[in-house]
Amino acid sequence: MEIKGKVIAVTPVQTGEGRNGQWKKQEYVIEYDQNLQYPRKMMFNLWGDKIDQYHIQEGQMITVSFDIDCRDYNGRWYNDIRAWKVEADDGSISAESPFVPASPITPTIPASPLDDTSDLPF
Repeated sequence: MEIKGKVIAVTPVQTGEGRNGQWKKQEYVIEYDQNLQYPRKMMFNLWGDKIDQYHIQEGQMITVSFDIDCRDYNGRWYNDIRAWKVEADDGSISAESPFVPASPITPTIPASPLDDTSDLPF
């Protein structure tokens, strides 16, 4: 899936240790359908090296390609919107752009960092 919008919030990087080793994630909020009286918002996240690869900042207009997943934790269900590609709104990635990837973009989803012994819901 894909959505275009303006970044209105960037949360601090979260890190942890799971059964697959160290992990880190960062969440972002974008505002889309800006022409509506009450624009809509969506939070998505990036995992691992993709955080450093895209350098997303508040105020930027971006297009986010993402997958939606859901998981159960202690009888409660949680949605997860995981981005696998982020582009400047005009679709270009130039040398001056903060969106210059460190390596070619491949739509891979990292292994789940959840540890069955963890008491965290994410």
